[in-house]
Amino acid sequence: MSYLTGTPAGTAHAGTTDVRTGFGVPGLAHPLLAPAEWGELARPGRPLHWVVLDVADGPGTRPDPHCLGAAGRLRAAGVRVLGRLDLAHGTRAVPEVISDAQRFLDWYHADGFLLDRCPADRVDLPGVRRITGMLRTLHRASHLVLGHGTHPYPGYAENADQLVTFSGSWSDYRWSQVAEWTAAHPPERFCHLVHGVPHGHLEEALRIARWQGAATIWFTDRTDRGGLHDPWETMPGYWDEIVSRIGMGVSE
Repeated sequence: MSYLTGTPAGTAHAGTTDVRTGFGVPGLAHPLLAPAEWGELARPGRPLHWVVLDVADGPGTRPDPHCLGAAGRLRAAGVRVLGRLDLAHGTRAVPEVISDAQRFLDWYHADGFLLDRCPADRVDLPGVRRITGMLRTLHRASHLVLGHGTHPYPGYAENADQLVTFSGSWSDYRWSQVAEWTAAHPPERFCHLVHGVPHGHLEEALRIARWQGAATIWFTDRTDRGGLHDPWETMPGYWDEIVSRIGMGVSE
């Protein structure tokens, strides 16, 4: 049930109305701790582009029955399940990354991967290109998302299906600027993950994503409490409302 639809490269972001906005869920708490949230994501008709599975800072050391069940229900609902691979800003050994990927494929039948803490500089591009090439060899149909959290060197766009070009707080997002080179790519190539978005500013946040050309989003009112808390581990307090807004389509 993918809502990602192709758009010719070079199409202007502003005013785009034929791209379906949807959610990229960066990783809820373990299904044992958040069973209702995982169950909600598996409900039919949710506009989900993908959901990240992070068992234990990766796939863990053995198959987890709770995660197996959660991933199975999502895939039965037609939702992509992505395994989280931590690149540690380019410092992790490549064999470790590939070993984690293989376990995600073997145990959870992952549909692809979020390469979290992905480097963004030009000098690191060859290393990331090597990893994405090896992941394609493992599973040719893998959906690859590079989790930069900022606008990377443009060449990264050639090595993945999507790039996370913003990950951070609402206070930073509302004043953020889009990199000019992104206009050469359609909105379904980009993701924005924003925490601390107040309910009253939800429409403004959706407008920013639309005009900056990001078709995959995750907005939440949860905060990181000064870096001491994971804002992604629970659902937004306004989940039903944002589902309704996205379900109706986000357009001018």
